Amino acid sequence: MFCGKMPLDRIIEKAYELIHRRRIEQISEDSYNVIGDHGTYIVTRNINGTVTCNCPGFLSKKRCSHSLAVIILNQPSLLKSIRREIERRKRAES
Repeated sequence: MFCGKMPLDRIIEKAYELIHRRRIEQISEDSYNVIGDHGTYIVTRNINGTVTCNCPGFLSKKRCSHSLAVIILNQPSLLKSIRREIERRKRAES
């Protein structure tokens, strides 16, 4: 599990939705506003490559869809791979 009781695949889907809906705004070289379902949060990419988020989930679990969205957004090959997988699942469900 990831982020409390939410399964990892759902966290990935939520992160992808944030990117797809253009709910991430880069506000400085390493900081982003991410508009989540329950508020706007600040995600920061640290010099060592890690990310932090000021949402309650990240503060308690050290992981959230907002931080994952920023990681994915900054890795185009990962974004492309996740996009293909989500589109494949949607086709299989219909």
